[in-house]
Amino acid sequence: MAGWSQVEISGKQADLFRPGGHGPAQAALLFLHGHARITLKDNSVYTNLLEQYSLACVCPHGQRSWWGDRICTDFDDTLTPIAYLVDHVLPWMQAELKLCPPAIALAGVAMGGQGALRLAYRYPDRFPIVVAISPAVDFQIWHGRGLPLDEMYESAEEARQDTATLRLHPMNWPRHQFLLCDPNDAEWFDGAERLASKLYSTGIPFEQDFTTRHGGHSWEYVNHVAPRVFEFITTRLAQEQQQLPTLPAGEPSAAVAPASPHP
Repeated sequence: MAGWSQVEISGKQADLFRPGGHGPAQAALLFLHGHARITLKDNSVYTNLLEQYSLACVCPHGQRSWWGDRICTDFDDTLTPIAYLVDHVLPWMQAELKLCPPAIALAGVAMGGQGALRLAYRYPDRFPIVVAISPAVDFQIWHGRGLPLDEMYESAEEARQDTATLRLHPMNWPRHQFLLCDPNDAEWFDGAERLASKLYSTGIPFEQDFTTRHGGHSWEYVNHVAPRVFEFITTRLAQEQQQLPTLPAGEPSAAVAPASPHP
């Protein structure tokens, strides 16, 4: 699909989108894929919106790692996914795209949705904008299925202790959060709703859409909510830009307001 290419970041593959016809991208989306390992490179809905808003996009290939802070040999024998994203992908984006936080929004779907949340909860200053689409928050329910998840955690309870809901810090959180999940998503809706309840009871600001029904846990739903996702991302990128200190003439700003059947 036009605008996409495959790049190598520290020895690992990633899909890169550069918008055309608008000059250099003024902001970027870091997108984490789901367990099916499907990125956005063949998705016309998201590609058109990236082009419309002149956003670059980086989709690292994380295998079935759950984007956590544990070694997953399906991904790497010595490097955790979070360390890869923070210590390798972010510096690459700064070097190649000339973009750095807060001009980088974070989003993900399913496995990638919960991964985006855990990453933003760990580094809220680096990832102040996070969108979780159909997030697999309660991923511990997949433990014991013979998947790489079993290698990372000895039990479902150990996995549960590492979920976004329990990793949320009541005093340190990303400034902009948007949670979306189809009520017909039988596997992941309850966990997303529990996380939202904790956010609400803790007084942490966030937005949610738990009412839109469009295919349950499917790419039909992910594509259907895409316009709302981009409206949220671009609005919050603009807000972050307004909070940046004024720089002397000639110095670059960190951010500029942006002009499988299953995930």
